[in-house]
Amino acid sequence: MHTADGGSFACRDTDRERRLAAQLADMIPGAATLRVSLTHPEHAWPQPHARAWNAAGERIVLSRTTAMVAARWVTRVWPEADWTRPHVLDLTTAKLICGDGASRRGR
Repeated sequence: MHTADGGSFACRDTDRERRLAAQLADMIPGAATLRVSLTHPEHAWPQPHARAWNAAGERIVLSRTTAMVAARWVTRVWPEADWTRPHVLDLTTAKLICGDGASRRGR
């Protein structure tokens, strides 16, 4: 499909999104959601960061490396997202939503 000026519409690569969600679920056993942001809660400078929660809403502790790698992978698969705000990735549906509340379902 093309636009009126001859350009193409960008199509979402949902297969890529699902593959990433599956890879992250394998990398972080028990994780149901990831909260991803470019602001580490303990640093003043921007740094990709992720936190994980299980289906019951309990936080899963990630190593510094895992938190950074997961955040980088997510930001690369969704480059169009507004990364000035945190986003939550549901690993079961591979859906990324802007905001923080969904990461703590069982709260």
